[in-house]
Amino acid sequence: MSAAQQQQQQKRGGLGLGGGSGAAGEGGTRAIPHRAAPVSLCKRLQKMRNLLPELYWPASGIAALDVKKLKDSGLHTVEAVAYTPRKDLVQIKEISEAKVGKIIEAASKIVPLGFTSASQLHAQRLEIIQVTTGSRELDKILEGNELVDSMILLFLQNLKLNLVTRSDLAFCYSVMTYLQQLPLDQGGGEGKALYIDAEGTFRPQRLLQIADRFGLNGADVLENVAYARAYNTDHQSRLLLEAASMMIETRFALMVVDSATALYRTDFSGRGELSARQMHMVKFLRSLQKLADEFGVAVVITNQVVAQVDGSAMFAGPQIKPIGGNIMAHASTTRLALHKGRGEERICKVISSPCLAEAEARFQIASEGVADVKD
Repeated sequence: MSAAQQQQQQKRGGLGLGGGSGAAGEGGTRAIPHRAAPVSLCKRLQKMRNLLPELYWPASGIAALDVKKLKDSGLHTVEAVAYTPRKDLVQIKEISEAKVGKIIEAASKIVPLGFTSASQLHAQRLEIIQVTTGSRELDKILEGNELVDSMILLFLQNLKLNLVTRSDLAFCYSVMTYLQQLPLDQGGGEGKALYIDAEGTFRPQRLLQIADRFGLNGADVLENVAYARAYNTDHQSRLLLEAASMMIETRFALMVVDSATALYRTDFSGRGELSARQMHMVKFLRSLQKLADEFGVAVVITNQVVAQVDGSAMFAGPQIKPIGGNIMAHASTTRLALHKGRGEERICKVISSPCLAEAEARFQIASEGVADVKD
């Protein structure tokens, strides 16, 4: 595909996978090429995406060296600079407070940070693409577009599910495959996926099984998933900085963290470290939300649960609740509870959402991922 053709396709709002020659690979899929700038799944964000070099305005007193320092600190876009508090920018080495003021002023001229009308916001939300999970019943209660440009929290309400039948993993695998490879008109997002594994449960063969369902090229599916194992909470946070730099070079459609809270249960212990744990966790979750805002990616995080044993457990059994407290609840846009039904049947319940009604949907986990229940 020539540069002129790429530019014309971008004007039409297309998010094609075409490479240099535009030829499809085996199975009718193509590897996703690198791009010089991040592209959001939302057309509004696609138009306002700005690389940091645009802050290089000699008239404003911002030099190329200042831009390099911002990038070294993990701020790769103008949006990232605009969303960062002044006190955090001041802490960047060799950038004075006066220079920070000039940087913020320059960023505010590029990124709109003021008020807009509800009608304009509604029109922007209508442009967000619809994404499938692989199950019609599940798509119905999620309304498709709630998967994009937001943070979704999954937690299990059944402690007996094993690795093979974990419904949260099946959900993540299915959405990863659909978002990255399927075209827009088939419920896909045509972008890469990024997976942070804190529990050591990621299995590539599951992606291959789901890819076979739609006749996708398994090699391309695996190539379009960036995987990293997180070993502690600090490492988990540093991976987000690396993810931001990767999203500058390549279009990503989805980011999965499984699970967001596992390492916090081991790195922090007792009530004496509760405050430090919650502060560290809220900063991590805020960084995830910033990635969703800056790059328009869908963020899916899984959560662990704990059995609350008290006096009522003698009659009704132990009560299962997600860990992380209100911080996890408030940080996520949509919360979904997954629990086991009969046989291979699973039930997904919308616990909290800004626009989705509380509802339940039945689905099943098959070798090809999430699917509708076969009666």
